[in-house]
Amino acid sequence: MPDALAEAVSRRRTFAIISHPDAGKTTLTEKLLLFGGAIQLAGAVKAKKDHAQTRSDWMTIERERGISVVTSVMTFEYGDHVFNLLDTPGHEDFSDDTYRTLTAVDAAVMVIDAAKGIEPRTLKLFEVCRLRDIPILTFVNKMDRESRDPFEILDEVEEKLALDTAPVTWPIGRARTFCGTYHLADNAVRGTDADETVTKVNGPEADAVAGLLPESDREAFIEEAALAMEACRPFDPAAFREGSLTPVYFGSALRNYGVRDLIHALGLHAPAPRAQVADTRTVEATDAKMTAFVFKIQANMDPNHRDRMAFARVCSGKLTRGMKARLARTGKPMALSAPQFFFASQRQVVDTAYPGDVVGIPNHGTLRIGDTLTEGEALVFQGVPNFAPEILRRVRLQDAMKAKKLKEALQQMAEEGVVQLFLPEDGSPAIVGVVGALQLDVLKERLKVEYGLPVDFEPARFSVCRWITAEDGEEIERFMNAHRGDVARDLDGDPVFLASDGFSLNYEMERWRAVAMTAVKEYHVRKAA
Repeated sequence: MPDALAEAVSRRRTFAIISHPDAGKTTLTEKLLLFGGAIQLAGAVKAKKDHAQTRSDWMTIERERGISVVTSVMTFEYGDHVFNLLDTPGHEDFSDDTYRTLTAVDAAVMVIDAAKGIEPRTLKLFEVCRLRDIPILTFVNKMDRESRDPFEILDEVEEKLALDTAPVTWPIGRARTFCGTYHLADNAVRGTDADETVTKVNGPEADAVAGLLPESDREAFIEEAALAMEACRPFDPAAFREGSLTPVYFGSALRNYGVRDLIHALGLHAPAPRAQVADTRTVEATDAKMTAFVFKIQANMDPNHRDRMAFARVCSGKLTRGMKARLARTGKPMALSAPQFFFASQRQVVDTAYPGDVVGIPNHGTLRIGDTLTEGEALVFQGVPNFAPEILRRVRLQDAMKAKKLKEALQQMAEEGVVQLFLPEDGSPAIVGVVGALQLDVLKERLKVEYGLPVDFEPARFSVCRWITAEDGEEIERFMNAHRGDVARDLDGDPVFLASDGFSLNYEMERWRAVAMTAVKEYHVRKAA
């Protein structure tokens, strides 16, 4: 049995795709799924209506705007490996969802637009990966369009990310002449992704390589490839896994170049499910007892069934259909009667899930983001961070008779992580907090479509919020009594100070030095006795 578990762990690769918006992340996702046989048709961004279910962007607002706003989870097989792909939102307004997702992966693919290089969103996401020691593979996309010099892109990655680069493939041609990739270490060439194997050659000057290009471009390519082989670092798997080096692959997901190289690299080099740190010990993936943690909640994936799904990353052991698990936050058992695997919004009930797998657990409000599930052991995985929102608004209901329904809907949205919900201590109307304005559009759309609640938003008199804590509980009470109109409770019941602006916040921080005011909070998973 332990051998079977170890084999299942060794086969799995759980990774996220991160990028700046418009770098081609959704197209790359679909091409990876094509290789895994998960879809027969790549939907691109403008899928026909009858093929909408094949796409990783399944929410209405995503299809309308051509962006990803929630994390999609997709499981597929390719070669000897089982891949769990987490497609994260590219738009910065949904960074909370992306940060949470990155707690559940063992590697990441960073997609870079060949014409634009490192963009602000890419930089921010990379920093999160670095904090979590997540190894990164780099895919330089859109080589079939006008692009920057590949050496420039490598230099920029090294300078801006302080990350060593090792180009594994090199583009043959650029823009209109781009026609394949040259494998530097192997002296091999691959044309389109339809070529299942690479063709060995004697060097970049071989007819099978340089001969693919117009005569005017051949000499420049040969010099570039020779320079890359001589001057660039060779790929070092150990440096990659410790997060100090990224292997770089060039291609065009839209035109079917370079994606096969990338999926091979994920299978060969990305780490199998890694050990996870809990409060009492480090949990190894091959430990016999099942452990898992919830990193995402999604309600109404199927509008016909009003369902609520918790996405859990299995960390050790086997999660089996029908098993009883202990919920660390409450200490109570819960039956895992219908765990599910996903392809975007499509799903199937699974009998057994192994470490690295991401499963959906249907529940009616029992599970929360950050929850730990075990086979009985009292441990809690380190929490998922919660960031102070940058926009605070009150929700104005068009039909006052539906106030109770709105309260329930906002609570569910907050449990999902769509918004943060703050209930003022003075009894005034609830305040919602978001990272970016587009989240408000999603909230408005979902309240209308899923709950039949047309709403508008109006400014709150606050623009900044901070969680407040103190070693002396009485000091918190004194602070709250002195600021009754400026204090609220979050979803966990923890106190939050609401300030009109940064100046007011700093003023109060100076006055109340014994009260800590923080912009980041770990998700609450208070362990039951």
